[in-house]
Amino acid sequence: MNTRTTPPESIRTEPATTADSAVVTVRDITHSYGTLTVLDSVSLTIGAGELVAVVGPNGSGKSTLLRLLTGAQRPTNGTVVHGRSGDESTDTDPTVGYLPQRLHPRDEFGVRETLDYYATLADEGLDPEVVVELVGLDGVPDRRVGALSGGMRRLLGLGIAIVGDPDLVVLDEPTSGLDRTMTRRVFEVCRDVADAGPAVVLASHDLSTVERMADRVVFVDGGCIRFDGPPSAFGGEDCSLVDAYDDWVETGENTTVRGGTR
Repeated sequence: MNTRTTPPESIRTEPATTADSAVVTVRDITHSYGTLTVLDSVSLTIGAGELVAVVGPNGSGKSTLLRLLTGAQRPTNGTVVHGRSGDESTDTDPTVGYLPQRLHPRDEFGVRETLDYYATLADEGLDPEVVVELVGLDGVPDRRVGALSGGMRRLLGLGIAIVGDPDLVVLDEPTSGLDRTMTRRVFEVCRDVADAGPAVVLASHDLSTVERMADRVVFVDGGCIRFDGPPSAFGGEDCSLVDAYDDWVETGENTTVRGGTR
């Protein structure tokens, strides 16, 4: 197995996206639940058209970071700015589409009917018919949600996240529990969405697919960003993202799950 020779504490961090293309900018945020600090002095800029994968051990702060990116939750300290990083406010607020780990659309609704409903909640958005085709559910537009497979439900959730034509799409573990074929399909849809202009940020444990499909990897561990850059730079030359990640988890002193502390 190829392993990374760089010690965990000195893993290289790549420069963030420039302010001119920023869709969301995180400035030195800290977030705590009571006495537990989940994120500590995190900064991040994500630009239009990027597919960014947030990776890290369970409990490392990934889901909290994603919720803060959406603006639905405020950090304990620091700021999250949507739009160009120099603008505290804009004439038109950027829109955000969010798919949490658990989404429960009504089982008795059909696929197209569900997307029609969520489209009405957005001031402007995509044609639900276009979304059905984009996520690959055009073969089952009238099938009840309750009769969908797990993978199809996840594709529907992705459709719900993008039907409002958002500037930023945030997806929390959209491929969890899916087989390789469906995982690849979800990532392909995410790639298509990002290529059309929006920024797409997703959390994933499928490192091999992340390595093939993502523009950037943001590695979160112990409440801090340990790496931010292209997947090929995580492990260095001749080392896969999977091997480099395993090396970090096995040897890092502050790994969330193994060490049990922050």
